[in-house]
Amino acid sequence: MINLISDTVTKPTKEMLEYMMAAEVGDDVFGEDPSINKLEDKAASLFGKEAALFCPSGTMTNQLAIKINTLPLEEVICDNTAHIYQYEAGAYAFHSGVAVNPIISEDGKLIPSIVDSQIKTTYDWLPHTTMLAVENSCNRAGGNYYTLEEMKNLYAVAKKHNLVYHLDGARLFNVLVETGDTTKEIGNLFDTISICLSKGLGAPVGSLLLGTKEKIKSARRFRKAFGGGMRQAGFLAAAGIYALDHHIDRLKEDHQKATYIENVLNKTPWVKSIKPVKTNIIIFQTEDDLPASEVVQKLKAKGVNCSAFGNNLIRFVFHLDITEQMMPSLEKEIITLK
Repeated sequence: MINLISDTVTKPTKEMLEYMMAAEVGDDVFGEDPSINKLEDKAASLFGKEAALFCPSGTMTNQLAIKINTLPLEEVICDNTAHIYQYEAGAYAFHSGVAVNPIISEDGKLIPSIVDSQIKTTYDWLPHTTMLAVENSCNRAGGNYYTLEEMKNLYAVAKKHNLVYHLDGARLFNVLVETGDTTKEIGNLFDTISICLSKGLGAPVGSLLLGTKEKIKSARRFRKAFGGGMRQAGFLAAAGIYALDHHIDRLKEDHQKATYIENVLNKTPWVKSIKPVKTNIIIFQTEDDLPASEVVQKLKAKGVNCSAFGNNLIRFVFHLDITEQMMPSLEKEIITLK
């Protein structure tokens, strides 16, 4: 099976598994798992932050960021396609009692002037705007990304209005291998950062929340309340360490494969349009008379797994389990589909 449904489907490599099995472990609820401590220290240092917290998922790290940075009856500004708004079960309301102001954009990226205009006056009958969250890269925008300059411009708006500035960096390393920006340049901009280890980096489980020691201490307590306290999870943390050491630079290979298939789709008659491919994600539109669900079923029957992103939208996501040897077969199944 050529599995393009997500970059979360990767299996640990042989080398990663060996590294995991050699991990030294302890009880992380007591702060005594050396592999988790090593991973947290490594990630914090990478971004120039004081501390980090290992969590089971990016949803948890994002929701912890909202919890520690807001109070009930406040508001988070984000893009209307953002993961925290679209795919986290409305947890911002459930856990933190806050509202979200989802701003519409064409390419997944917030425009500073529009964000500036959306800051609410502090009337009793309005939620108070206290947090600005950006997603980089932008999943539903086809892996599009903010440049460092664009993130700096939003930083200026956040500081002008005394907003907490949070980065959902689930696929941040996909961005950095394209832009050449450093992790410390990113760390200097954001109050809190979420990074995912189980997407393009290929670890089986885990995300990290980065911030100040005070913020992470608070997040650690809420993680326990959310049910996210883990025991001998150092085996998983070891996978994250290995991923950060060995799987960042290779992300470029996934982008090259995505670009190659973008060119194939551009020549395919049943494809109506394609969002410009910037990283490892392709989102494309089928012709009006060809529902996405039908294409997904036909491709699955041919050994290609992908997901419908709307009535006529399909998403392909490339990752380390998509090999060069698979590419001719993938191209053939796309071309001969209809």
